[in-house]
Parts: sequence; C-alpha cells; structure tokens
Amino acid sequence: MIEAEVAGMKFTKNFRSPTAEEWYVFLPGFHDPQTGGAAGKAIIHYDLFGNREIFINTTIIFDDPKLHHTQMHRLVYALADELVNVLVGYADTLLSVHSGSNSYQAEYKSS
Repeated sequence: MIEAEVAGMKFTKNFRSPTAEEWYVFLPGFHDPQTGGAAGKAIIHYDLFGNREIFINTTIIFDDPKLHHTQMHRLVYALADELVNVLVGYADTLLSVHSGSNSYQAEYKSS
C-alpha cells in the first residue's frame, strides 16, 4: 500500500508568493471528505533573510480522516518524507505534519 500511494502521489501548486508555496497533494486512495479533492496540502515557507543557519519551514496537513488512524503512521511518514524530498530537496528543513494521531515534527539536515 505504501509503495502504491507514494508512486501514485500527485501534487499541484495552488499558491506562490516570494516567501511561500502551497501545494495540493492528491493520493490514489485518499481524498478530502468535504470537497472530494486533494487528500492534503503542503505549505513551504522560505525565510531566507538574515543568517547562515537557514531552515525551510514545511507544514503538511492531511485532510482525509483515514490518514489520522494510528495504523496509518508508516504511510503518513512515507508520504511526508517523499513530499519533503521532492518539493524541498536537500535543504535543511523543519517539518510539521498534521494528521490526527499521526502528527509529528521532524528536522531534516543536509550535512
């Protein structure tokens, strides 16, 4: 299931400003129950002014309640990891994932 969802994941950019991007995340087996659309969204905030220790702040919100169940933790983690790798790349990233009981925070360091 994890491989199929990661392989089938699609995303479209919804919004862009000089310091942020918002992406809708579409998954084959999941969707927003209110709209029937994207299962979640990723918000990437670039605060690039000021110092050498720059982190990209990334928030991922999964709206499908099926992804909030504890048995889906491995899938949520794999999806979030893939989103960071594809959308942010190898930049140092502070990640916040909101997915019910599967919510967590992480730090990705390139070095």
